Amino acid sequence: MEEVCLNSEPVFDEGDEYDIEGDSITVEHYDETSETQPKKESPLPTVGLEFDSFDEAYDFYNLYGKEQGFGIRVSNSWFRSKRKERYRAKLSCSSAGFKKKSEANHPRPETRTGCPAMIVIRLVDSKRWRIVEVELDHNHPVSPLIKRFYKSHKKMILAAKKAQPQSEPVTEVHTIKLYQTAVMDSECHEYTNVNDGERLNPVDHSKRLDLKEGDAHAVYNYFCRMKLTDPNFFYLMDFDDEGQLMNVFWADSRSRASYGYFCDTVAIDTSCLANKFEIPLISFVGMNHHGQSVLLGCGFLGHESTEYFVWIFRAWLTCMLGRPPQVIITDQCKPLQNAISEVFPGARHCYCLWYIMQRVPEKMGGLKGYETIRTQMNNAVYESLKIAEFETSWADMIKRHNLGDSKWLQTLFEDRQRWVPVYLKDTFFAGMIPVGENDGLTAFFDGYVHKHTSFKEFVDKYDLALHRKHLKEGMADLESRASSFEPKTKCNFELQLSKMYTKAMFMKFQSEVEGMYCCFNTKQVSVNGPIVTYMVKERVEVEGKEKVVRYYEVLYETTQVDIRCICSLFNFKGYLCRHALTVLNYNGVEEIPSRYILPRFSKDFKCRYVGNDGSGDIDVYNNNNPVNWHNNLYKHAIPLVEEGALSQQHYEVVLEELQGLLNKFSVLEDM
Repeated sequence: MEEVCLNSEPVFDEGDEYDIEGDSITVEHYDETSETQPKKESPLPTVGLEFDSFDEAYDFYNLYGKEQGFGIRVSNSWFRSKRKERYRAKLSCSSAGFKKKSEANHPRPETRTGCPAMIVIRLVDSKRWRIVEVELDHNHPVSPLIKRFYKSHKKMILAAKKAQPQSEPVTEVHTIKLYQTAVMDSECHEYTNVNDGERLNPVDHSKRLDLKEGDAHAVYNYFCRMKLTDPNFFYLMDFDDEGQLMNVFWADSRSRASYGYFCDTVAIDTSCLANKFEIPLISFVGMNHHGQSVLLGCGFLGHESTEYFVWIFRAWLTCMLGRPPQVIITDQCKPLQNAISEVFPGARHCYCLWYIMQRVPEKMGGLKGYETIRTQMNNAVYESLKIAEFETSWADMIKRHNLGDSKWLQTLFEDRQRWVPVYLKDTFFAGMIPVGENDGLTAFFDGYVHKHTSFKEFVDKYDLALHRKHLKEGMADLESRASSFEPKTKCNFELQLSKMYTKAMFMKFQSEVEGMYCCFNTKQVSVNGPIVTYMVKERVEVEGKEKVVRYYEVLYETTQVDIRCICSLFNFKGYLCRHALTVLNYNGVEEIPSRYILPRFSKDFKCRYVGNDGSGDIDVYNNNNPVNWHNNLYKHAIPLVEEGALSQQHYEVVLEELQGLLNKFSVLEDM
């Protein structure tokens, strides 16, 4: 991962000569008077390039302008108030802006066009100057063939004359060091050099992102804009030895903050890869306190291989400060499985049941008796409460329909502990895995991405998708805080959670309270010390028609008031099932034990709980890393923002206090 330019073509032509010393690239340009020496082009101005001084940054852009056919000037400079030290500057095309109207009788004609082409450079670490913004397009013709003499180019030749003995012919010699912003620690947010061994093998051109015209600049410009407006924005790019882009990962500050709250279970959506979409999008998705999906980062993958998955997983883990989730849900894919076991060895890796069942028509639809096979498979997967029930039902399906030669079914059975609900009852999924036949699954970018969506089109829609998701979450927050929920029963369990849970999660729990009326004939079947086993009967509808009676085994520990139902709804969804509630009610328990009321679903979760960013063991006050300061301040500011958005009065109070703080900083700057 060496180059610093996001481009669909290599950064340097094959004829360019450049020396790599440490973490810098030195590019020498010679504009010989002799016509036998081939002309060499400088690299494109790129966000992230760094220079030893302001003059070197100026010379770099001036040389680029000379080769392209335009002059440059310093159009804006920013200085620190007391020290008169320049810390930011804008270098523009000489045709930028417009001249002031002259009062002369014969004013000179206007030569400027308001050209937008420019770069913005900023002093970083009080040492180097970094390009932080780039606009390459002009609104007027430019060509190196246009023999116009620009003032900035004249300065270049005069400097070259002074640097050489008079006896020698004037030769333009220009050496500029371009420092890569590729070296970063776990808390920087730009490029990285992953030192997993040098890529010495020949480059496989098929293992790159298939960028079309305009795609690269669209993605690149988005990153530039986001990095300027969102200091906690994180992105990584992976280039091959020819400067071609292979992988990309990014996450904004809101995604990083969301992971601090909802890091228990993460789904990795690779449906765009599986369905051969034009953009190889991979999304990291969690679930918030309303049961809504939240984006935790996304990227583009150049190839579906273990190596590439490992890169993007490590990028995501770096972004989240090295804190892996407890549970990871993915599609069934061998390279994906290998990469997860390498990067997240301690996580519980499961396959998404919904993805697998969606492939049944494709894999089995042509078989004789398909409808019967599908029904029996659904019953085995969704209705089995014990492992023995599933394995018996599955074996019966295979034998009855002569499916022993189906390699797909063989693979599914071998991997059954990763996707069949009966094997996953001890894993907490926070509602992210569909376990019922009628449960659906909606991709985070559903409605924004189709098979032929281009990179450029996706970047244009990305902000809109996130804005609508954030608006939906904000509206759900307001609704949960402002409204009181009407109980549908006289059960105290319902009243208890109506005061704690968000509206969406309470309504899901409320359906279980109502379902208690379908449960009957609760009987104690065995006692083993403090553990009592009950059998609860429930009358349920089958395929929306007839009602059948099903039996659910519930274990109840009397001393600690622990309860566990064989359906394991609590681990799958995050709230107690109707069977467990029936047994609690049967034993005279009037309130749900606190261990079964999860803070992650409470209506004021973000205000009461500071997100876990993994920095609890870091003394941010004695640590000189500004990134740690930023992360810690951002983490503590979120509850303030959440409270301020509750009402107009709250909003005005928070805004006034924040403005007061900013005024204090202004006073400190002037001291």
